[in-house]
Amino acid sequence: MKLGYAAYQSPFGTIRVIADAEGIKRVELFEEDWEKFLNDHPDLIEDPVLCGEAIRQLDEYFSGKRKEFDLPLSIEGTEFRMQVWKALQSIPYGEVKSYADVAGMIGNPKAVRAVGQANRSNQLPIIIPCHRVIGKSGSLGGYAGTNTPIKKMLLEIEGHLIPQ
Repeated sequence: MKLGYAAYQSPFGTIRVIADAEGIKRVELFEEDWEKFLNDHPDLIEDPVLCGEAIRQLDEYFSGKRKEFDLPLSIEGTEFRMQVWKALQSIPYGEVKSYADVAGMIGNPKAVRAVGQANRSNQLPIIIPCHRVIGKSGSLGGYAGTNTPIKKMLLEIEGHLIPQ
């Protein structure tokens, strides 16, 4: 299946949106992840038309005009991860939930660690708002590994201030 991508200049650097005919497949926030994806997909082509709506909605999000995304998605994952990602999409703009809250939302309150792993494997950060999940104590927890400054910035864009 043909994959296309487009780049978007966000407040924290270049974001790459990758799509196929079904919808948005990935959002790469970090250069090293983008380079690995590009190496794994040498037939990937720049396609601003295929990714245009996602780029437009990201721009609206970063300018404060968009609170939720309305895009066709083309993601793959286990049934559990798909449940978690769907739950993440129900967390309102500007609000946060704990990993335990999300585990409860999917009817599996003991799956806190697994929820964390599903968050970490989210292929569509920002669009599927895994940044809205924080530790029970209010700590940021992780974001795409150790990139908590970006998580903090995304929450601040949404008006959620994180205590220092």
